[in-house]
Amino acid sequence: MTPTQLRYEVADRVATITLSRPERLNAFTPVMAAELAQAAAAADADEAVRVVVVTGAGRAFCAGADLGAGSGGLGDRSRGDTAGAPGRGSVDGVPRDWGGVASLPFAALRKPVIAAVNGPAVGIGATMTLPMDVRIAAESARFGFVFARRGIVPEAASSWFLPRVVGISQAVEWVATGRVFDAAEALRGRLVSRVVPDADLLPTALGLAREIADNTSGVAVAAARQMLWSMLGAPSPWDAHRVESRALAELAHGPDAAEGVAAFLAKRDADFATPLGDGAVAGVPRWPQPPADVTG
Repeated sequence: MTPTQLRYEVADRVATITLSRPERLNAFTPVMAAELAQAAAAADADEAVRVVVVTGAGRAFCAGADLGAGSGGLGDRSRGDTAGAPGRGSVDGVPRDWGGVASLPFAALRKPVIAAVNGPAVGIGATMTLPMDVRIAAESARFGFVFARRGIVPEAASSWFLPRVVGISQAVEWVATGRVFDAAEALRGRLVSRVVPDADLLPTALGLAREIADNTSGVAVAAARQMLWSMLGAPSPWDAHRVESRALAELAHGPDAAEGVAAFLAKRDADFATPLGDGAVAGVPRWPQPPADVTG
Protein backbone atom coordinates (compact mmCIF):
# COMPACT_ATOMS: atom_id res chain seq x y z
CA MET A 1 0.00 0.00 0.00
CA THR A 2 1.42 3.39 -1.04
CA PRO A 3 -1.13 5.94 0.16
CA THR A 4 -0.96 9.56 -0.96
CA GLN A 5 -3.52 11.16 1.37
CA LEU A 6 -2.76 9.37 4.62
CA ARG A 7 0.17 7.87 6.50
CA TYR A 8 0.17 4.28 7.75
CA GLU A 9 2.76 3.33 10.38
CA VAL A 10 3.15 0.32 12.68
CA ALA A 11 5.13 0.39 15.92
CA ASP A 12 4.81 -1.54 19.18
CA ARG A 13 1.88 -3.54 17.77
CA VAL A 14 -0.11 -0.35 17.11
CA ALA A 15 -1.02 0.82 13.59
CA THR A 16 -1.38 4.60 13.39
CA ILE A 17 -3.39 5.95 10.46
CA THR A 18 -2.93 9.69 9.98
CA LEU A 19 -5.13 11.61 7.55
CA SER A 20 -2.58 13.70 5.71
CA ARG A 21 -3.89 16.63 3.69
CA PRO A 22 -3.07 19.29 6.29
CA GLU A 23 -3.11 22.09 3.72
CA ARG A 24 -6.83 21.26 3.22
CA LEU A 25 -7.55 20.48 6.91
CA ASN A 26 -7.52 16.81 5.86
CA ALA A 27 -10.66 17.34 3.79
CA PHE A 28 -12.11 14.06 2.55
CA THR A 29 -11.86 12.86 -1.06
CA PRO A 30 -12.65 9.60 -2.87
CA VAL A 31 -8.93 8.82 -2.94
CA MET A 32 -8.79 9.18 0.86
CA ALA A 33 -11.86 6.93 1.14
CA ALA A 34 -10.19 4.19 -0.86
CA GLU A 35 -6.95 4.56 1.09
CA LEU A 36 -8.76 4.36 4.43
CA ALA A 37 -10.45 1.15 3.33
CA GLN A 38 -7.09 -0.28 2.26
CA ALA A 39 -5.46 0.75 5.55
CA ALA A 40 -8.21 -0.91 7.59
CA ALA A 41 -7.81 -4.12 5.60
CA ALA A 42 -4.04 -4.02 6.01
CA ALA A 43 -4.32 -3.58 9.78
CA ASP A 44 -6.81 -6.43 10.04
CA ALA A 45 -4.55 -8.80 8.10
CA ASP A 46 -1.29 -7.90 9.87
CA GLU A 47 -0.59 -10.21 12.81
CA ALA A 48 1.89 -7.59 14.09
CA VAL A 49 -0.99 -5.14 14.67
CA ARG A 50 -3.15 -5.42 17.79
CA VAL A 51 -4.76 -1.96 17.92
CA VAL A 52 -5.42 0.84 15.40
CA VAL A 53 -5.25 4.58 16.14
CA VAL A 54 -6.70 7.09 13.65
CA THR A 55 -5.84 10.79 13.81
CA GLY A 56 -5.24 13.82 11.58
CA ALA A 57 -2.14 15.72 10.54
CA GLY A 58 -1.83 19.38 11.45
CA ARG A 59 -4.60 21.26 13.22
CA ALA A 60 -7.63 19.28 12.03
CA PHE A 61 -8.90 15.74 12.15
CA CYS A 62 -11.03 16.07 8.99
CA ALA A 63 -12.93 19.19 8.00
CA GLY A 64 -15.45 17.25 5.92
CA ALA A 65 -15.79 16.61 2.20
CA ASP A 66 -13.45 18.63 0.04
CA LEU A 67 -16.01 20.91 -1.60
CA GLY A 68 -13.24 22.56 -3.58
CA ALA A 69 -12.22 19.31 -5.25
CA GLY A 70 -14.76 19.37 -8.07
CA SER A 71 -16.12 15.86 -8.58
CA GLY A 72 -14.60 14.85 -5.22
CA GLY A 73 -17.07 17.06 -3.34
CA LEU A 74 -20.75 16.67 -2.57
CA GLY A 75 -21.84 16.31 -6.17
CA ASP A 76 -19.78 13.17 -6.72
CA ARG A 77 -21.78 11.30 -4.11
CA SER A 78 -24.67 10.90 -6.54
CA ARG A 79 -22.61 10.20 -9.66
CA GLY A 80 -20.28 7.50 -10.90
CA ASP A 81 -16.73 6.67 -9.91
CA THR A 82 -14.11 9.39 -9.62
CA ALA A 83 -10.86 9.35 -11.57
CA GLY A 84 -7.91 8.50 -9.38
CA ALA A 85 -9.88 6.38 -6.92
CA PRO A 86 -10.75 2.69 -7.27
CA GLY A 87 -14.32 1.85 -8.22
CA ARG A 88 -16.67 2.02 -5.26
CA GLY A 89 -19.34 -0.33 -6.56
CA SER A 90 -23.04 0.02 -5.86
CA VAL A 91 -25.67 -0.87 -3.29
CA ASP A 92 -29.38 -1.19 -4.06
CA GLY A 93 -28.54 -0.23 -7.63
CA VAL A 94 -26.97 3.18 -6.88
CA PRO A 95 -23.31 4.17 -6.35
CA ARG A 96 -22.14 3.59 -2.78
CA ASP A 97 -21.45 6.75 -0.83
CA TRP A 98 -17.74 7.32 -0.29
CA GLY A 99 -18.26 7.73 3.46
CA GLY A 100 -19.52 4.18 3.71
CA VAL A 101 -16.65 2.97 1.55
CA ALA A 102 -14.26 4.50 4.09
CA SER A 103 -16.05 3.71 7.36
CA LEU A 104 -17.48 0.21 7.01
CA PRO A 105 -14.04 -1.46 6.76
CA PHE A 106 -13.35 -0.07 10.25
CA ALA A 107 -16.57 -1.64 11.47
CA ALA A 108 -15.38 -4.95 10.05
CA LEU A 109 -11.95 -4.76 11.72
CA ARG A 110 -11.38 -7.46 14.32
CA LYS A 111 -9.05 -5.20 16.30
CA PRO A 112 -9.94 -2.21 18.50
CA VAL A 113 -9.89 1.18 16.80
CA ILE A 114 -9.23 4.42 18.69
CA ALA A 115 -10.01 7.79 17.09
CA ALA A 116 -7.73 10.56 18.38
CA VAL A 117 -9.70 13.64 17.29
CA ASN A 118 -7.17 16.46 17.20
CA GLY A 119 -9.24 19.32 15.81
CA PRO A 120 -12.32 19.92 13.63
CA ALA A 121 -14.19 16.73 12.75
CA VAL A 122 -17.11 17.85 10.60
CA GLY A 123 -19.43 15.96 8.27
CA ILE A 124 -17.63 12.83 7.15
CA GLY A 125 -14.91 13.83 9.61
CA ALA A 126 -17.39 13.05 12.39
CA THR A 127 -19.28 10.15 10.84
CA MET A 128 -16.18 8.16 9.88
CA THR A 129 -15.29 7.86 13.57
CA LEU A 130 -18.60 6.25 14.60
CA PRO A 131 -17.64 2.63 13.79
CA MET A 132 -14.44 3.16 15.77
CA ASP A 133 -14.56 1.82 19.30
CA VAL A 134 -13.19 4.70 21.35
CA ARG A 135 -13.13 8.40 20.50
CA ILE A 136 -10.78 10.65 22.49
CA ALA A 137 -10.97 14.38 21.79
CA ALA A 138 -8.45 17.15 22.18
CA GLU A 139 -9.79 20.26 23.87
CA SER A 140 -9.60 22.05 20.51
CA ALA A 141 -11.76 19.42 18.76
CA ARG A 142 -15.02 20.49 17.16
CA PHE A 143 -17.71 18.21 15.79
CA GLY A 144 -20.61 18.74 13.43
CA PHE A 145 -23.13 16.57 11.60
CA VAL A 146 -23.71 19.44 9.20
CA PHE A 147 -25.41 17.58 6.33
CA ALA A 148 -28.85 19.21 6.61
CA ARG A 149 -27.18 22.62 6.28
CA ARG A 150 -25.78 21.44 2.93
CA GLY A 151 -29.07 19.98 1.72
CA ILE A 152 -28.11 16.32 2.07
CA VAL A 153 -28.43 13.49 4.61
CA PRO A 154 -25.77 11.87 6.78
CA GLU A 155 -23.68 9.08 5.26
CA ALA A 156 -21.03 6.53 6.27
CA ALA A 157 -23.80 4.31 7.74
CA SER A 158 -24.12 6.93 10.49
CA SER A 159 -27.91 6.61 10.66
CA TRP A 160 -27.20 3.13 12.10
CA PHE A 161 -24.15 4.00 14.21
CA LEU A 162 -24.93 7.43 15.68
CA PRO A 163 -28.14 6.54 17.60
CA ARG A 164 -26.43 3.45 18.99
CA VAL A 165 -23.44 5.49 20.16
CA VAL A 166 -25.23 8.51 21.66
CA GLY A 167 -28.96 7.61 21.78
CA ILE A 168 -31.73 8.64 19.41
CA SER A 169 -32.61 11.97 21.06
CA GLN A 170 -29.07 13.31 20.98
CA ALA A 171 -28.52 11.93 17.47
CA VAL A 172 -31.60 13.70 16.08
CA GLU A 173 -30.70 16.97 17.80
CA TRP A 174 -27.22 17.06 16.32
CA VAL A 175 -28.32 15.93 12.85
CA ALA A 176 -31.43 18.15 12.65
CA THR A 177 -29.63 21.31 13.76
CA GLY A 178 -26.45 20.60 11.83
CA ARG A 179 -24.60 22.79 14.28
CA VAL A 180 -20.90 22.56 15.08
CA PHE A 181 -20.25 21.88 18.79
CA ASP A 182 -17.23 21.71 21.03
CA ALA A 183 -15.48 18.83 22.74
CA ALA A 184 -17.24 19.47 26.05
CA GLU A 185 -20.66 18.98 24.42
CA ALA A 186 -19.36 15.88 22.64
CA LEU A 187 -18.36 14.48 26.03
CA ARG A 188 -21.73 15.30 27.61
CA GLY A 189 -23.46 13.65 24.67
CA ARG A 190 -21.26 10.51 24.95
CA LEU A 191 -19.81 10.93 21.47
CA VAL A 192 -16.34 10.86 23.02
CA SER A 193 -15.14 9.02 26.10
CA ARG A 194 -12.78 11.72 27.32
CA VAL A 195 -11.37 15.15 26.50
CA VAL A 196 -7.69 15.87 27.08
CA PRO A 197 -5.34 18.82 26.50
CA ASP A 198 -4.18 18.98 22.90
CA ALA A 199 -0.60 18.02 23.79
CA ASP A 200 -1.82 14.91 25.62
CA LEU A 201 -4.06 13.56 22.85
CA LEU A 202 -1.74 11.18 21.01
CA PRO A 203 0.07 10.02 24.16
CA THR A 204 -3.33 9.24 25.71
CA ALA A 205 -4.56 7.35 22.65
CA LEU A 206 -1.30 5.44 22.22
CA GLY A 207 -1.19 4.69 25.94
CA LEU A 208 -4.64 3.10 25.75
CA ALA A 209 -3.61 1.20 22.63
CA ARG A 210 -0.52 -0.17 24.34
CA GLU A 211 -2.52 -1.12 27.44
CA ILE A 212 -4.67 -3.31 25.19
CA ALA A 213 -1.77 -4.67 23.17
CA ASP A 214 0.41 -5.45 26.19
CA ASN A 215 -2.15 -7.09 28.46
CA THR A 216 -4.81 -8.91 26.48
CA SER A 217 -5.28 -11.82 24.12
CA GLY A 218 -5.72 -10.74 20.52
CA VAL A 219 -8.17 -13.54 19.74
CA ALA A 220 -10.23 -12.79 22.86
CA VAL A 221 -10.42 -9.07 22.06
CA ALA A 222 -11.23 -9.73 18.40
CA ALA A 223 -14.06 -12.12 19.26
CA ALA A 224 -15.41 -9.79 21.95
CA ARG A 225 -15.31 -6.72 19.68
CA GLN A 226 -17.32 -8.46 16.98
CA MET A 227 -19.78 -9.85 19.52
CA LEU A 228 -20.40 -6.47 21.13
CA TRP A 229 -21.05 -4.67 17.85
CA SER A 230 -23.10 -7.41 16.22
CA MET A 231 -25.30 -7.89 19.28
CA LEU A 232 -26.45 -4.26 19.09
CA GLY A 233 -28.91 -5.43 16.46
CA ALA A 234 -29.78 -8.82 17.96
CA PRO A 235 -33.47 -9.38 18.74
CA SER A 236 -32.88 -11.34 21.94
CA PRO A 237 -30.24 -11.95 24.62
CA TRP A 238 -30.46 -15.60 23.55
CA ASP A 239 -28.61 -14.60 20.40
CA ALA A 240 -25.78 -13.31 22.57
CA HIS A 241 -25.90 -16.41 24.77
CA ARG A 242 -25.58 -18.64 21.71
CA VAL A 243 -22.55 -16.77 20.31
CA GLU A 244 -20.85 -16.39 23.69
CA SER A 245 -21.29 -20.07 24.54
CA ARG A 246 -19.64 -21.11 21.28
CA ALA A 247 -16.77 -18.63 21.70
CA LEU A 248 -16.16 -19.67 25.30
CA ALA A 249 -16.19 -23.35 24.37
CA GLU A 250 -13.56 -22.74 21.70
CA LEU A 251 -11.30 -20.27 23.51
CA ALA A 252 -11.35 -22.03 26.88
CA HIS A 253 -9.41 -24.94 25.39
CA GLY A 254 -7.03 -22.75 23.40
CA PRO A 255 -3.43 -21.72 24.08
CA ASP A 256 -4.24 -18.14 25.10
CA ALA A 257 -6.59 -19.28 27.87
CA ALA A 258 -3.93 -21.69 29.15
CA GLU A 259 -1.34 -18.91 29.04
CA GLY A 260 -3.68 -16.46 30.80
CA VAL A 261 -4.27 -18.86 33.69
CA ALA A 262 -0.60 -19.82 33.94
CA ALA A 263 0.46 -16.17 34.00
CA PHE A 264 -2.10 -15.36 36.69
CA LEU A 265 -0.96 -18.24 38.91
CA ALA A 266 2.71 -17.38 38.39
CA LYS A 267 2.06 -13.67 38.98
CA ARG A 268 3.75 -12.72 35.72
CA ASP A 269 2.73 -10.93 32.55
CA ALA A 270 1.01 -13.13 30.01
CA ASP A 271 2.57 -13.75 26.60
CA PHE A 272 -0.40 -14.23 24.28
CA ALA A 273 0.64 -15.46 20.85
CA THR A 274 -2.36 -17.04 19.12
CA PRO A 275 -2.73 -15.57 15.59
CA LEU A 276 -6.08 -14.31 14.33
CA GLY A 277 -5.81 -15.88 10.91
CA ASP A 278 -8.04 -14.51 8.18
CA GLY A 279 -11.51 -15.80 9.07
CA ALA A 280 -13.95 -15.90 11.94
CA VAL A 281 -12.45 -15.89 15.44
CA ALA A 282 -13.73 -18.37 18.03
CA GLY A 283 -16.75 -19.13 15.87
CA VAL A 284 -17.92 -15.50 15.96
CA PRO A 285 -19.08 -14.61 12.43
CA ARG A 286 -17.30 -11.76 10.66
CA TRP A 287 -19.36 -8.60 11.05
CA PRO A 288 -20.90 -6.77 9.27
CA GLN A 289 -21.26 -9.05 6.27
CA PRO A 290 -22.00 -7.18 3.02
CA PRO A 291 -25.53 -7.88 1.72
CA ALA A 292 -26.21 -9.45 -1.63
CA ASP A 293 -27.01 -6.13 -3.36
CA VAL A 294 -23.49 -4.73 -2.87
CA THR A 295 -21.27 -4.84 -5.95
CA GLY A 296 -17.65 -3.91 -6.45
